[in-house]
Amino acid sequence: MIDKKDNGMFYAPWEKSFDRIITPFEEFIHRQTTSSMLLILTTIIALVLANSGLSDFYNHLKHTPVSVAIGNWGIEKTLHHWVNDGLMAIFFFVVGLELKREILVGELANIRKAALPIAAAIGGMILPALIYFAFNPEGDATVGWGIPMATDIAFALGILALLANRVPKALITFLVALAIVDDLGAVTVIAIFYTETIALNALAIAIALLGVLLMFNRWGVRSIAPYLIISIFMWYALMQSGVHATLAGVMSAFAIPAIPKYDPMLFRYKVKNLMDRFKKSHGQDQNIMNNAELRGIVLSLESGAQNVQTLSQRLEHIWHMPVAYLIIPIFILLNAGIPLEFASLGDTLTHPIALGISAALVIGKFIGITGISWLLLKLEIAQLPEGVRLTQIAGVSLLAGIGFTMSIFVAELAFENQEELLLIAKTGIMLSSLFAGVVGSLWLFIVSKQSNNEQNTI
Repeated sequence: MIDKKDNGMFYAPWEKSFDRIITPFEEFIHRQTTSSMLLILTTIIALVLANSGLSDFYNHLKHTPVSVAIGNWGIEKTLHHWVNDGLMAIFFFVVGLELKREILVGELANIRKAALPIAAAIGGMILPALIYFAFNPEGDATVGWGIPMATDIAFALGILALLANRVPKALITFLVALAIVDDLGAVTVIAIFYTETIALNALAIAIALLGVLLMFNRWGVRSIAPYLIISIFMWYALMQSGVHATLAGVMSAFAIPAIPKYDPMLFRYKVKNLMDRFKKSHGQDQNIMNNAELRGIVLSLESGAQNVQTLSQRLEHIWHMPVAYLIIPIFILLNAGIPLEFASLGDTLTHPIALGISAALVIGKFIGITGISWLLLKLEIAQLPEGVRLTQIAGVSLLAGIGFTMSIFVAELAFENQEELLLIAKTGIMLSSLFAGVVGSLWLFIVSKQSNNEQNTI
C-alpha cells in the first residue's frame, strides 16, 4: 500500500525513515553496527542448536554434501565447506574493497594520520601471537598462533556505536583504521602460514587470471560481469592450488577500478542538459509510463550516476549489505555452535590453547595496542586523533580483543582435522571475546564520562 503523495513524492510505509543522505563512512558504520546485533542473535541460535535435542540435525546440516556439476566436471563439498571456502570469499572481497578505499582515500591514505593506527594494529597482532606461542610452544597446538591476531570489526564497532554520544567520532575512525589493518594482517597470515601444500600449476593459473583482471582495469573495463567471471575461475584455481580460496576475494578486490568514467564536473554538465530536456519532455506528458522520452532521460541520468562513481565504490555498496546481514550470520550459524559440557568446562578453559587465546586477545591486544600508541606519542612520531585521549585508546584496545568471526575462521584453518582442539579454541575465542567486549565497553563508559565532566568543568 502506498501513502498519499507528499510534496511530489509517493512514500511506502517506513520509507521516510530511510530518505536521507548519508556518507559512505556513515553507511559503513551503520551496517557494521546492526550486523553486530544480528551476529549476537545468530550465535545464540547456533549454541542452542548445538546444545539441545536439535544437535543431531545441526551436525547433519553442517555435513550435508552439496555439489555443483556441469557434464563430467563437478565439485562436491559439505555445506560447512561451501560456506567457509565459498561464501567467505565474498566476505574477503568486501574486506579487500574496504582496504583499498582506506589506502587510497581513507584514514590510511595520510601517513601522518595513519601512523598511529597502523603501528597500534601491528603491536596488537604481534604481541597476541607471541603470548599464544608462550602458552603453546610445541605440539599440535602451536599452529593456532594466528587465531588471536585479528579483530572482529562488526562487534567492536557495534559496541563503540552504543557509546557514540560519549566518545569522539575520531575514536570510531581510529578503530575502523585499526581493524582494517588487522584484517590485512589476517589475510597475509592466512596466505603465507595456513597453506600446507601448493600445486604450482594451479597457482600459476590463478596468478595469470589475476593478471587478466589487472588488464581489465588498465583497459578501462567498468562492467561487473567480466570481473565476476574471471574471479570465479581464479577462486577455483586457488582452491586447486592449496592456497585458501577465500584469498581470491581480496585479490579480485584490488583489481577493481577505483577511477570513475565521468569527472564530477562532466557529470554536472550532463545532468544540467538532461534536466533541461526532462523539463521540456515532462510538460508534454507527466506520466512516465506513457512518455518514452522522459523514461529515456531518467535512464541516462541513472547511467551517469553510475559512471561518476568508481566500480569499487558501487560494488562495496552493493555487497556490504548481503555480507553483513547474510553471509557472516550464515558463517557464524555453522561455526559458532559448540557443545558446552559444563562438567568438563573447567578443563577446557584451563587448556593451554584456551588460555593462550584468552590471554592473547584480552591482555595481548590491550598491551600491544596501548603500549605501542603510548611509545609513539612519547617519541612524537604520531599524534592522537582530535579530541581523543590515550585512556580512550586503551578502551578501544580492549574492544580489539573481540576476535570472534576472524578468529573462528583462522581456528577452522589451524585445527581443520582436529575436532577436539578446534572445540577448545572456539570456546576460548567466544568467552574471551565476550569478556573483552564487556570490559572494554565499561572502560570507555567510565573514562568518556570523566572526560565529558572535565570538559564541562573547563
